[in-house]
Amino acid sequence: MPIRKAAVTILGWTLVLAGVAALVLPGPGLLLLLLGLVVLSQEYRWAERRVEPVKRKAFEVARQGVSSYPRILMSALGACALTAIGVVWGLDPTIPTIGPVGPQLPFGGWATGSSIIISGIVAALLLAYSVKRFRPTAGSRESADVRSH
Repeated sequence: MPIRKAAVTILGWTLVLAGVAALVLPGPGLLLLLLGLVVLSQEYRWAERRVEPVKRKAFEVARQGVSSYPRILMSALGACALTAIGVVWGLDPTIPTIGPVGPQLPFGGWATGSSIIISGIVAALLLAYSVKRFRPTAGSRESADVRSH
């Protein structure tokens, strides 16, 4: 069992740290943070107590993100832009030298580009899930109006 606990701890903390980083970098920060806490909660009570508050916050942010069509559009454009940036980063083009940066992109290549592309795809999938989960359909609005009368 010590091997399982070590594996859970390493995986959990890796996801938590990736989630914290993704809060300021492109990526699904709250989702990774939540996933890391869920993994850690398999072995640690302190993590189990923190899963629900983070889950509530993640759902609140997701609900706000799809509260209007302009927000949905901006989120979709952001996910597409992130994917496009990943492709450019993967191609590692020559760029103008600006201060210490150039003539190549920092960490250019497909290792970095693919991780950015994956972040864009995950963002698009999370947007689709959020729209499905938190945006009522026309039929459900009508049925809710009928039930309220």
